[in-house]
Amino acid sequence: MKKVKIPLTIVLLTVLTLVGFNRIENDDYPAPKNTPLFTKVIYEGNDQVYNDYALGSDEFFNPILQGCYPDPAITRKGDDYYLVCSSFAMFPGVPIFHSNDLVNWKQIGHVLDRSSQLDVHDTGISQGVYAPGITYNPNNDTFYMIVTAFAGGLGNIVVKTKDPMKGWSEPKKLNFGGIDPSIFFDEDGKGYVIHNDAPDEGKELYNGHRVIKIWEYDVESDQVIAGTDKIIVDGGVDITEKPIWIEAPHIYKKDGKYFLMCAEGGTGGWHSEVVFKSDSPKGPFIPAPSNPILTQRYFEKDRKNKVDWAGHADLVKGPDDQYYAVFLAIRPNEKNQVNTGRETFILPVDWSGEFPVFENGLIPMEPKLKMPEGITNKTGQDGYLPNGNFTYEENFSSENLDFRWIGLRGPREAFIKIIKNGLEITPFSTNIKELKPTSTLFYRQQHKTFSFTTQMQYTPKTEKDMAGVTAYQNEGSNFVFGLTKKGKDTYLVLQKNSRPDRRGSTNSEIIGSTKIETKDLLTLRISADGNEYKFDYSTDGTKFTNVGGTVAGDILSTDVAGGFTGAMLGLYATAGNDITLE
Repeated sequence: MKKVKIPLTIVLLTVLTLVGFNRIENDDYPAPKNTPLFTKVIYEGNDQVYNDYALGSDEFFNPILQGCYPDPAITRKGDDYYLVCSSFAMFPGVPIFHSNDLVNWKQIGHVLDRSSQLDVHDTGISQGVYAPGITYNPNNDTFYMIVTAFAGGLGNIVVKTKDPMKGWSEPKKLNFGGIDPSIFFDEDGKGYVIHNDAPDEGKELYNGHRVIKIWEYDVESDQVIAGTDKIIVDGGVDITEKPIWIEAPHIYKKDGKYFLMCAEGGTGGWHSEVVFKSDSPKGPFIPAPSNPILTQRYFEKDRKNKVDWAGHADLVKGPDDQYYAVFLAIRPNEKNQVNTGRETFILPVDWSGEFPVFENGLIPMEPKLKMPEGITNKTGQDGYLPNGNFTYEENFSSENLDFRWIGLRGPREAFIKIIKNGLEITPFSTNIKELKPTSTLFYRQQHKTFSFTTQMQYTPKTEKDMAGVTAYQNEGSNFVFGLTKKGKDTYLVLQKNSRPDRRGSTNSEIIGSTKIETKDLLTLRISADGNEYKFDYSTDGTKFTNVGGTVAGDILSTDVAGGFTGAMLGLYATAGNDITLE
């Protein structure tokens, strides 16, 4: 692995992540370098679909996790359910959620929350870690999280814990390639790893041809057993149809038989879920005659309240003894663009017959579901995550930073400090366009119609200084809205950064700017109504002025920017500003 010289300050601050981030006293934090102070953030979502579909007393909204929470996997121990999602180059990595009923969820942290577990400091946002699997092994009362890490030279890794509430082990590198691994533990105590891989050398038949491979897993050494690998699915349900990207495999055992469920068709418009059956975990696996068992690909493209790209699922038995599946899907805006990213949905699964069948998984999905019997909807209360339309307000007065706030390519603790009046961000010399850690605290965009408002106190001293907010899809597709210097004057600037061909250099364009003279609190607001985004400011907290007019948010969509993430909204500071005012 390439050796990287890390500044002592970052090393010392990273140690804080071993015990979680708490309020830091002034003497424990490096002297600020022209540091902006953010005193309040209000995120407000107002999608029309949630106004049109009022919840009954026995209903809840779907998706259960709004915004960029893709590739869900789930496991159960007793009455406790644990769910994990992909996080790519976000830090900390692999958010983990807990529930007792599959309706009300609390985020309990991240699985990879230490720099020793995750090194994503120089990767694109859609690299890093993705498609995690989480499995509880009742044979040794241990939880396993297995994931592919496209960063830091790790590859496929596994971490363990006896209690997900108390943190996870250091990663163990596993001796196999491919992606999307999961672990299955049989009743006899034997373990198996299943994953997506390329066909054997020289046997690739078409672009997108992949296989599902299985290995025996040594539970004592936490390593796959050399020479036990075997291809159990070649291509997909019917290789003569040239199916693409068979992936995200999970094995389940029911009534003495083994069931393999996988995603097929790629993670876009042809995404689906398929299932196979065997007498042995090592096959042969026979596809169900009713495949696919979940997809949204057959319906009108302009249907109302469209949900699409459904797939990448994982099954679990619910509190009412019925099966449920979590999976990813998207809710595109009126331009059919995906700004909120791939989200986590749930559906009941009927497994009264030979094969599992997603209930209403083959018709256009509805925005709400019936709750399991006896469950009360507590979303948005008592620490449970909200869904539907909601307002989230943060004044940074808590001892612990909410887990929904994340960094990019490195720990938040390297640049943030909670003080009496709010949150300070110490600016890095890197700016938002670089493949390096940036001093930006992110919150996921969770609605098509939303506003993200913050109060900031900041006076730039040089033209290299900038602080404000950003709407960010990746390092080459984003908006920056903040204060910087031109000569002796302070300006509020809106810059659009885009990479039309998704490669090469980034085109940067100043959309608007205005001279600012106030040294008091400045209120900045990002708002959107579908594809239309606006960037406004206020010097009195009441009357807002627009900068740059209404701009298209297409560069914040997966369709235009590429990759696997959704848009994020960030509190941003840099000492490496490269915006030049004429």
